[in-house]
Amino acid sequence: MHIGRRMAAEGIGTFWLVFGGCGSAVLAAAFPEVGIGLLGVSLAFGLTVLTMAYSIGHISGCHLNPAVTVGLWAGRRFPAGDILPYVAAQLAGAIAAAALLVMIASGQPGFDLAASGLAQNGYGEGSPGGYALTSALTIELVLTAGFLIIILGSTDTRAPAGFAPIAIGLALTLIHLISIPVTNTSVNPARSTGPALFVGGLALQQLWLFWLAPLIGGLVGGAAYRMLFVEASAKPDISGTASESPGATA
Repeated sequence: MHIGRRMAAEGIGTFWLVFGGCGSAVLAAAFPEVGIGLLGVSLAFGLTVLTMAYSIGHISGCHLNPAVTVGLWAGRRFPAGDILPYVAAQLAGAIAAAALLVMIASGQPGFDLAASGLAQNGYGEGSPGGYALTSALTIELVLTAGFLIIILGSTDTRAPAGFAPIAIGLALTLIHLISIPVTNTSVNPARSTGPALFVGGLALQQLWLFWLAPLIGGLVGGAAYRMLFVEASAKPDISGTASESPGATA
């Protein structure tokens, strides 16, 4: 499929991820008496990926995440030439979602962006639980690597057909359940960039970590799956078309 259509799908999908996931944290997590809390936010992130994987997976592969795109390249499921267009589309979607969230949240009397934030990621002072840089780096790298292994495994031709979006969506839910207290959960540079650009300050200063750790984790996970679990006779060259290289995710 034409790169423009695939970019449009990635932009829309990443918008849905950030708007649904971060939106649940900003608008619904702490709502008096009926707030959805950490469990609800974790589920919301997973549901955004699950729903978009079924909706646009056949168009763009539904990466929604620069770390996933890079990881799929490392796993020989995605062409290098399409990485930058995909990342650009993912960033555009994430920034648009963050902008819309600011507009909606500002409609509540007394809303203060600096005080309330946009579910931005952080470590140290920026961590919900006060976790240090080393803890944040480690958990983001490990969880992103694990995420790529799940994505590559569930979309492998040997895996049960049609269930990959469920496995991937539940994996992202689990990832959030584990790491929201540590970093507010990134595993996705685009998801981190959108909110950080509007919140500024510490969120923007610490953004580098939420590019570095997920990208390294994606590379590690993609390479590990290919080296450990793909039979030598079933390691085809990259096709050059993302539509033939599914890999839904966030």
